Amino acid sequence: MSDAGVKTPTRGERLKQLRQEHASAVERTQALFRAQKQLQQAICQYLCDAPRTVPEVAAAVGKPTHETLWFIAALKKYGIVVEKGMDGDYPLYQLAKEEQE
Repeated sequence: MSDAGVKTPTRGERLKQLRQEHASAVERTQALFRAQKQLQQAICQYLCDAPRTVPEVAAAVGKPTHETLWFIAALKKYGIVVEKGMDGDYPLYQLAKEEQE
């Protein structure tokens, strides 16, 4: 019993087949990624001028405060945003120096 007559799909063919089978999931994921990237760019654009608090950033980008906080925390984790003092009870966030250049 030999499988000599059965053609095994190449890696590229298999990936193409999977993309076709899961086209709706791929499109949803790509749309989510685009929206996240736009929000990240809007936050960074707003923070490049002066240090701001999370509520100020949230109001400027038109997103809820809790969602904006998650994005700023991620940007801080990766060194894109740094803390720059306090404004009352709120920390001020600013774009890191190397990101501004």
